[in-house]
Amino acid sequence: MLVLLPPSETKRPGGEGAPLDFDGLALPSLRSARESVVDALIALSSDEEEAARVLKISAKRRHEVADNAALRTSPTLPAIDRYTGVLFDALDAGSLEAPARSWLGDHVMIHSAPLGPVAALDGIPAYRLAAGTSVPGIPSLRRIWAGAVSEAWEELRPDFVVDLRSEAYAALGPLPAGVPSAYVRVMSEDSGGEARALNHFNKHAKGELVRALASQAARIGSLDDLHAWAQGAGWTLRAGGPGEVALIV
Repeated sequence: MLVLLPPSETKRPGGEGAPLDFDGLALPSLRSARESVVDALIALSSDEEEAARVLKISAKRRHEVADNAALRTSPTLPAIDRYTGVLFDALDAGSLEAPARSWLGDHVMIHSAPLGPVAALDGIPAYRLAAGTSVPGIPSLRRIWAGAVSEAWEELRPDFVVDLRSEAYAALGPLPAGVPSAYVRVMSEDSGGEARALNHFNKHAKGELVRALASQAARIGSLDDLHAWAQGAGWTLRAGGPGEVALIV
């Protein structure tokens, strides 16, 4: 089983890990793409004003230009601890027991814009880059990542993927048709049974779902397994469109 998460725009600063080790990241076939994006961000950061314009960085967050400039030298944190925000606050990985964190390391990847998908416990630096940003000097992120990441999924061949990414990040690494998966949409139901998509609670529910999976060391190898686990764990799933399930909260 593999769970795919989107990143968050907000990140915890600092870290105690060694600088970024490209050879130590999951999906090593992505190294060339990773280095090209990282080097482009470092080059962009040589002009603070231009970097702030391209990356849409406010005056209060100008330190994020320096974060990008130091991508190869700054300390790292496990990816699951680097990100903050609604999803990651609900997951609260730092409070999990060691076996649950180990489960995250084995079963969860976070799809970053500069590094592609990384394992939950891979060490990554602080950075600023969103999925839709066009970085000078390199092709669009979609052109860089989509094909390379899809090939990486083919090589990895997970038994089953629970895809919790936003559509923007799913586009940076589509799952091949041969990889069994379920794209999860978080919905609510009104008194008449009509479902509607959620925004803020979408992220919160995804974080809580992953925390529950990790805490129970869930073993899921198919969509039927996912439905069975959800029923036993008190979660409500409904069949959605092709390749999709609705998580009802």
